[in-house]
Amino acid sequence: MARRTVLEQFQRWCVSSDQRRGGKGCGKTDFRSSERTSSRATTSFPGISFRKCSLVAILLLISITCLQGAGQRKDAAGQRSNSAGAGYSVLEPISSGNLTIFPVTADSNYDTSRFITLDEGVRAGTVVVTEQGQAVSMVRPGSTLPARGGAEVNRLALYNKSGRPLLLLAGEIVTGGKQDRVIGADRIVPSSPEAIDLGAFCVEPGRWVGSSNNFGSMKSQMAQPSVRRPAMAAKSQAMVWDQVREKAGRMSASVPMASASALGGTTSYARVMADDAVQETVDRVAAPITQDYEAVLRHLKQKKAVGVVVAVNGEVMWADIFGSTELLEKYWPKLVRSYAAEAVTSGSSKGSHPMVSANSAQQFVDELGGEKEVAETNAGVFRRAEITGDGYRVFTLTSLLPKMNFEVHITKMKDSREVRARIQVR
Repeated sequence: MARRTVLEQFQRWCVSSDQRRGGKGCGKTDFRSSERTSSRATTSFPGISFRKCSLVAILLLISITCLQGAGQRKDAAGQRSNSAGAGYSVLEPISSGNLTIFPVTADSNYDTSRFITLDEGVRAGTVVVTEQGQAVSMVRPGSTLPARGGAEVNRLALYNKSGRPLLLLAGEIVTGGKQDRVIGADRIVPSSPEAIDLGAFCVEPGRWVGSSNNFGSMKSQMAQPSVRRPAMAAKSQAMVWDQVREKAGRMSASVPMASASALGGTTSYARVMADDAVQETVDRVAAPITQDYEAVLRHLKQKKAVGVVVAVNGEVMWADIFGSTELLEKYWPKLVRSYAAEAVTSGSSKGSHPMVSANSAQQFVDELGGEKEVAETNAGVFRRAEITGDGYRVFTLTSLLPKMNFEVHITKMKDSREVRARIQVR
């Protein structure tokens, strides 16, 4: 509409200009018939020729298009920069031993009821995860992959036949197949009869023998932050294995000798975390926060609590923020146990620890922008971005589904020296 207005104004300018020169002008009728008159139109008007009129009009249109595009890009950039940290407020913390969690509220709460989680889908039998070699066909959205003959460590096949978009979070553990795996990146999977090629990292370095055809979800646990970090940021299988060995060893050291001896024979992170003695140890840290937080959530629903900032040993190191209170509640049991596992394997949960101020946690969620952003888009489904800042990384998952255009999940992690070194090499 704006371009048509500019053309009409330009036509009137042509007419008035030629009239001042005593010519016929390039009136509206002649302007519209220019495509038919072709080159003859350039000689039939004294004063300003139609060719010159057309040239000027084209230049004007190009200028306006560029200005409009620049304005749109500026608006989009402005929205991104303004949304970084905007509207998030940190409340007073809940602590247990060396673990401190700050609830986070938001100005906005989106309708996320259409999403189905991995646990819900696997339990209902509408989401199936298998080794790649067992999939009849593997597809990425928009392309078809050839069937392959065997399983691969970092690739799985996932079927979502739930009729709803599936939300996957980095750090969710699937057990079974030839090795237990951890999801490497947040993503949204539309419902489809076809399988998608799902990237994952092994968290069981000592096994490559099928224990079952399909995978199950580890309902009560997801990978702790120190295992999620190399999968998400460094994208390194070797670093994931290093963290699995280290954290499994430290967890074994925190339980009675009899249980530790039994755990010494497994390389499975999932089996270590599922051990009764380990669960009891994790529960001692997680239970007080779970009980308190459930009570707090009941009072904070009207304040739109959507996430948490996590501190271990007096240091803010992680944040998970969701698009709604509903999503936070769904993932909370798994998340709080992952934070508790981090606390258990990162130092003593007893004794005194440095206090963490609410101001430090608030600053952590205020700084969600950075110096560099790398993004990938699955058209019409999701946009995933990794933002690098000064000593931290932010991962955002934005839904592009119809009537669901909003940020679904934000993860912020304090950067580690090992991850930075690995990324520089990569």
